[in-house]
Amino acid sequence: MIRHCVFIRFKPTISAAAKSEIFEEITALKDRIPGLLAVHVGINVSPEAGMDKGFSDGFIVDFDDSFARDSYLADEEHRKTGAKIVAAALDGVAGVLVYDLETID
Repeated sequence: MIRHCVFIRFKPTISAAAKSEIFEEITALKDRIPGLLAVHVGINVSPEAGMDKGFSDGFIVDFDDSFARDSYLADEEHRKTGAKIVAAALDGVAGVLVYDLETID
């Protein structure tokens, strides 16, 4: 399984409604992309002050495998939402952290 983790430092001017819209678009991809197992969205709730480096919002998408993840990355709707994320992030792409973790069970 691939766990695709995306953490965002949103611009302070981005509203909660705009954030919700972005996360709803990511969640909607679950019905379109085979092998996309789950989408988890939320804010950082860690008690470790400062360790988030300002990445206060994010989502994690679980995929069956790298092929499903790659289909998601190539998907046109994903690309449109990705562009919205970069536009809403503080300092553009520098305000987005992506980390893919292959889990071993």
